Amino acid sequence: MTTAPTPPASRARAAGSAAPAIRAAGLRKSYGDQTVLDGIDLVVPAGTIFALLGPNGAGKTTTVQILSTLIRADDGDLRVAGHDLSREPDAVRGAIGVTGQFSAVDNLLTGEENLLLMADLRHLGRRVRRQRAAELLARFDLEDAATKPAATYSGGMRRRLDLAMTLVGNPEIIFLDEPTTGLDPRSRRSMWQIIRDLVAGGVTIFLTTQYLEEADQLADRIALLDHGKLVAEGTPAELKRLVPGGHIQLHFPTAIEYAAAARLLGDVVRDDDALTLQVPSDGGVHSLRALLDQLDNASVEVGELSVHTPDLDDVFLALTGREPATDQVKEPIR
Repeated sequence: MTTAPTPPASRARAAGSAAPAIRAAGLRKSYGDQTVLDGIDLVVPAGTIFALLGPNGAGKTTTVQILSTLIRADDGDLRVAGHDLSREPDAVRGAIGVTGQFSAVDNLLTGEENLLLMADLRHLGRRVRRQRAAELLARFDLEDAATKPAATYSGGMRRRLDLAMTLVGNPEIIFLDEPTTGLDPRSRRSMWQIIRDLVAGGVTIFLTTQYLEEADQLADRIALLDHGKLVAEGTPAELKRLVPGGHIQLHFPTAIEYAAAARLLGDVVRDDDALTLQVPSDGGVHSLRALLDQLDNASVEVGELSVHTPDLDDVFLALTGREPATDQVKEPIR
């Protein structure tokens, strides 16, 4: 696939006037006395990537299972692709695709046979199903392996085939639950590009992942789920500004400029040898502009500057009190 990726901000603007692909208000789910989801509100604009993050057992997989009609919610007003989830589940199923944590690929069938099986399940005609299988094999660079058993595929090939099977029905919305778990870095980045290309073509992606770099790279918006509640939501940049530790680093061309800036700015971290100052900041445009205006008004020349903000790992730790997991979440399938 060769389509150039659309920047997240551009995707969000383009989708801003469209009806949301997914809307959930007051989503609740319990098992006995254990509350898994406690009044979740979500809005996912069409044609964007929405990432749901959270620690082990936070409720991510349960959310995907409910929104994809696999299990029922206890309460909530839920709409997917414009359809009421409780009253029109078949319409929802016709509009979505799901790639779960565990591959749906049949190891005994070839790649082509797996795709043809999915086409049969979608009730596509004989000519259409073969055409669709051929298109997807080419799209996911699986043509050379089309007649080989899926058991012989590498992990990256299996995940590409799994996603290709999801696309047989041309879904408007795709739920990707931990789509790159277990992949090597090259295969993971290949999958990222596939996801970007799908969204550039108008598909909406609802993504759960334990790889925070993945969410940072792909998502237009991120929601952080903990103990069944949403504790934060926003763009990656907005979430990073929620936690302390951000700063602007200034490097000065001369010791005179450096000393003048240190006197002007006051409470900063100094490095007298490198002639650099670290100024606490949220990394936002407003604070950066204010700092530069302050220096400019005092006729202090800055040689170089860089903005340092906390990463999503810092956000995750600050808001959940736990380090991000390094292994795949094994949320129970109920």
